[in-house]
Amino acid sequence: MNLILQCGRFKLPLHQTLVMGIVNVTPDSFSDGGAFLNSSAALRRIEQLCADGADIIDIGGESTRPGAARVPVEEELRRVLPVIKAAATFNVPLSIDTCKTEVMLAALDAGADMINDIAGLEAPGAIEAVARTEVAICLMHKQGNPQTMQTDPQYADVVAEVREYLGQRLEVAQQAGVAADRLLVDLGFGFGKNLAHNTDLFRAIGPILRELDFPMLVGVSRKRMLGELTGRDIAERVVPSVTAALMAAQAGAQIVRVHDVRETVDALKVWRGLK
Repeated sequence: MNLILQCGRFKLPLHQTLVMGIVNVTPDSFSDGGAFLNSSAALRRIEQLCADGADIIDIGGESTRPGAARVPVEEELRRVLPVIKAAATFNVPLSIDTCKTEVMLAALDAGADMINDIAGLEAPGAIEAVARTEVAICLMHKQGNPQTMQTDPQYADVVAEVREYLGQRLEVAQQAGVAADRLLVDLGFGFGKNLAHNTDLFRAIGPILRELDFPMLVGVSRKRMLGELTGRDIAERVVPSVTAALMAAQAGAQIVRVHDVRETVDALKVWRGLK
């Protein structure tokens, strides 16, 4: 496994778990929808996340929560491009959370360093658009689409099917010319998966990492699976989210994607200091 991630303007060491801070420039994201919808609020949020210790900032202009409506390309661009252009001066790697080829291209021109794609670069032209760049690419597994994915997800063997899909997408990307040191994977917790699927996958983080031999991003922050395990509402899931991020790091995940950056960074510092 490559322990240096080529990420646009940056080369990120992966010897210890990095923290990716979430900035949703959307009105309807499940946790912080509407909080950072204008560019000024989003930039203040990014500045705070950097001060809290974020290693990467993930900017999204379209909610992918269960049941979310699709956003036109023009609207997604209007939301994210001013934020990316302004934040490109902050000396922190910027990730664009999108599955649209047009948004990927525009975001890269604006200064993005990573593509975080819930669709695994399956959109027409997506692989070709990013193959010859230097940006990092996170390939995620999902079943169905956000509008219907949680209706009744079914798997014969969720661990085997997710692992096989990600292995195939890694191979396709490399065959298209994407260097191995630019690739990482995301198991897609909550994307077409019920609680049993999610828990089976979480317990398999280590084995899947070893079999794929590529870095992994884990994103479970404030998600419904944590609410189902604890009975807590979204606003009360900080401790469950930090606990899950710490467990992902212990299992070997190279990046954890979180809302609560300061708390996660502190937990990782204590773990490293005491383990």
